[in-house]
Amino acid sequence: MTNLPYRPGVGLMLFNAEGRVFVGRRIDSTVEAWQMPQGGIDDGETPEQAALRELAEEIGTNDAEIIASSRDWLTYDLPAELVGKVWKGRFRGQKQKWFALRFRGSDADINIATTHPEFNAWCWAPFEKLAELIVPFKRTLYLQVMEEFRDTSALIHSKSTGAPASPPV
Repeated sequence: MTNLPYRPGVGLMLFNAEGRVFVGRRIDSTVEAWQMPQGGIDDGETPEQAALRELAEEIGTNDAEIIASSRDWLTYDLPAELVGKVWKGRFRGQKQKWFALRFRGSDADINIATTHPEFNAWCWAPFEKLAELIVPFKRTLYLQVMEEFRDTSALIHSKSTGAPASPPV
């Protein structure tokens, strides 16, 4: 398994005006699994282009502005029982560039009933709850992403409430 490469991809932390984050419930999961939008990078596509394309493909709109990106590419490994079953067995997990985006639309613009739906429900989740919602094998990744965008989350939240942002701890 470790000799397989990582699939290059992007992950998207989409914030609404109140500082909550979009999560969708996976349509193909046998367990209750909510996640942020993510997906692969197509040949000739930049990570930024992939981020906006994936957003449109997964939630029906890309009315958002990229406001931050992860410093590094972050990885996760698939559990042994999934290697060989997803991505035609070519990858051991994903190597992702993560982006924080500010949603500029309204909830009515979001449509998860896309051509190839990935979610069967969605909501705006509190930033601090994100790691609790994801499948266990992605939890460490989500904690890394949350650490990357903690200041971004605090800034968006302070703008929505008028309260000063808390200093990083």
